Amino acid sequence: MLEVDDVGLRLDRTDVLRHVDLTLRAGEIVTLIGPNGAGKTSLLRVALGLTKPTSGTVRRKRGTTFGYVPQRFAVDPTLPLTVGRFLSLPRRRSRADVAAALDEVGVPEAVDRELATLSGGEVQRVMLARALLRRPDVLVLDEPLQGVDVSGQAALFDLIAQLRRAHGFAVLMVSHDLHLVMRQTDHVLCLNHHVCCRGAPESVSRHPDYQRLFGAEAARALAVYSHAHDHAHDAHGNVVPLDGHASHTDPHPHGKGGTR
Repeated sequence: MLEVDDVGLRLDRTDVLRHVDLTLRAGEIVTLIGPNGAGKTSLLRVALGLTKPTSGTVRRKRGTTFGYVPQRFAVDPTLPLTVGRFLSLPRRRSRADVAAALDEVGVPEAVDRELATLSGGEVQRVMLARALLRRPDVLVLDEPLQGVDVSGQAALFDLIAQLRRAHGFAVLMVSHDLHLVMRQTDHVLCLNHHVCCRGAPESVSRHPDYQRLFGAEAARALAVYSHAHDHAHDAHGNVVPLDGHASHTDPHPHGKGGTR
């Protein structure tokens, strides 16, 4: 679907990216991790064609449609814009299509609400609905858990994985929350202007470069165990019963970031 080959990016006399390679295959989830300022968002912009690389090449499969969820989306609180109207900009969408997309991301009641009144988790779900309306082959997410409270983080990422399974699109994502994403991510690329390490989440967590960047404590936080539980959390953080039990990997069963 997407191949980034030996890409470099220089901005304001600073090397933001150096010799970066990235491959994204159909149906795969690839997560970019790294410290602040490591060039993760810049790599997404290069991959999407929004920023031209200084060197190297980017190849996208012909006819590929991308859905993009940005890191931040600020709404003027004085702007009288409903969710339904927002999802019909700039291309008009039928109310049925908008309703179906909102239902799929778990906020069907939001269609007539003012966009500025939504919580952080609700905004992210609306942005996911907007991306779904494009019927993407690749879903690109820049820090999708940012601005979402702890109770909603695991539920939101599980929703992203569920949508990937339902629609079959590939996912390219930036996240600082590897302890949440590792149970679904196929491939992790650790970036600090260059590629420090790559591979399955468990192998990346043991890599010396990862431990130098994030510390041994972060590596220990990625220890995987399974547990069963009979509930999840909705967009508002409320407990929702599940049909049966789901197995999850969770380093913090009762603490911050855990699936409760």
